[in-house]
Order: sequence, then structure tokens, then C-alpha cells
Amino acid sequence: MSLKKGIRDQGLGIRKQPTPNPQPLTPHPRIHPSQCYGERILGIIAGKGDLPKAIASEAKNKGYRVIGIALQPAADDSLSPFVDDFYKVHIGRLGGIIKLLKKCSVTEVIMAGKVSKRLLYRDKKSLVPDLRAIKLLFSLKDFSDSTLLLAISMELEKEGIKLLKTAQFTENILTTKGVITKKHPQKMQWEDIEFGWKIAKEIGRLDIGQTIVVKNKAVMAVEAIEGTDEAIIRGGTLAESDAVIIKISKPQQDMRLDVPVVGVDTISAMKKVNAKVLALEAGKSIIIDKERFIREADKAGITVVGISDD
Repeated sequence: MSLKKGIRDQGLGIRKQPTPNPQPLTPHPRIHPSQCYGERILGIIAGKGDLPKAIASEAKNKGYRVIGIALQPAADDSLSPFVDDFYKVHIGRLGGIIKLLKKCSVTEVIMAGKVSKRLLYRDKKSLVPDLRAIKLLFSLKDFSDSTLLLAISMELEKEGIKLLKTAQFTENILTTKGVITKKHPQKMQWEDIEFGWKIAKEIGRLDIGQTIVVKNKAVMAVEAIEGTDEAIIRGGTLAESDAVIIKISKPQQDMRLDVPVVGVDTISAMKKVNAKVLALEAGKSIIIDKERFIREADKAGITVVGISDD
């Protein structure tokens, strides 16, 4: 029985997708999982966004064979050209994901990309959890990001699947310390960063969000379930202009899970509300497509600075 047919017959909601040839920048030979003994295999459980693609490219540069699992309905097919085998799995099928990883001989995995918790509230029909997911959900003390993600990582580890730190495959796109754009913060903007940093860390400690919007030492918005870009729009609209955006890692941040990520979309959101400064935590946040990100920030007259608690 083929892998595709066997999994379908179990009713696990998994579909293997035809994978086009990898892009020229990341060539890799096609090998069936059964021929991969002795080869390092990385599974990427992918949500929305470009981070899974960046990780896949770097993993292949490091010699991994990469298995991509796109969580539905959050992720699209854009990861497919970057991996060796590509599957779509319903987001509620935790048992199905684990069985697929084991079928593909995956013992190391990364979770990357955005999966909005709005699915828990707005689109419950799309969840359709399997038995393993139901048991996990009923075991949780709350539905905070940290609680949910840590519980999933523990389920993986029970099956001998190790969750790796995102930084292992993102060294080149981690935020560096200092100003990375042409423009530097002005005195009042530095004061807003200092003011907002402590508040952002406290919001993170409470596991509410990673981002706040500040102007003139007043908090305009705190990120919650809506995500960074929408928090920027909301807070920037209230500020009217010149807002300072601060995005941090949580004090208890597990670098395997939900690492802060920004990209060109972040700059686009800031441009819409004429926000002027983006402060990121150095060494603990990721900038996707870093060169383009900096170019777009410079074009928009936006200052980006990496800050460290040291």
C-alpha cells in the first residue's frame, strides 16, 4: 500500500501534494523516505508566512532532507517548491501529523509560521480535531500561546520527535544589535522605546502578546489575538502619526516556539499609519527577507533598531 493511500484510508485528513522541482537556489535530489536511512530529515510544520520557506532553504543548505507539512486552512502551497515532500494536513489532526512524521522517519521538527487563534473562535468548523487533539485541548489549563504550543511540543516528544530551536536555521536573519537602517531614533523616540520596552516585557510575561504601540510615553495599543500588523494599524491610527512599535520576545520565551518575526508586511503596516520607529529584540527576533526589509524601511523613512536587555 502506498503512503498516500494508507494515510487516506485511516481518515486522517492528510493529502500528499505533488512537489515541483526545488528552486535553483536550493537544489536537492529526490529520494523516497525509505531510502533516507542515515540521512538527516527535518519536518517543518508550517503555518502562514515566509518563515517556513526561509527555514527550509537553510535546512537544505545544511544537508537536511525536508518534509513540509502545511497546516490547513492557515497555510498555502507556497512552501512546496522549497521542500522535498509536501503534505497538507488539517490543523486539528494532531494524531495525523504525528503519524505522518513517523511514516516519513522524521525525528527532528520545526514549527514555524503564523496560525491565528481566531480559528478557535471565528471558524470552529474548520478545526475538526481528531481524538489526540481533543484529549490535548481538554488537558490545557488555558489557551494562551505558550500553553498550547508547549503542550504540542510535549506530544511530539512523547513519540521521539525532537522540536528544534528556530535559531538553528535562522542565524543569518536574526535581528542584530543597534540601528540597522539609515535613519536613527531621535531623542524622544529613544525615550518612547525605553518607556515601552518594560511594558512590552510585562505584556509578554503575561503571555498576552509580543508587540505594543507607543507615542509620547503613552501606550496606544497592545497586541492580543489579532497579531502584530493589525495591532500596528490599530495603535498607529490612534496615534495619528509618528508611533513607535516595540516587538519583543517574552521573558519566558522558548526559542523553539513562536519566536517574534517581522518582514516587509510589517513595514507596509507601519507605512499605512505613518509609524516611524520599529524596535526589535536583538538576537531573539527574526527579520524575513532582511535585505529587502531594510530597503523598504529606508524608502519609507522608518527607523529599525535592535535592542538588547544587556
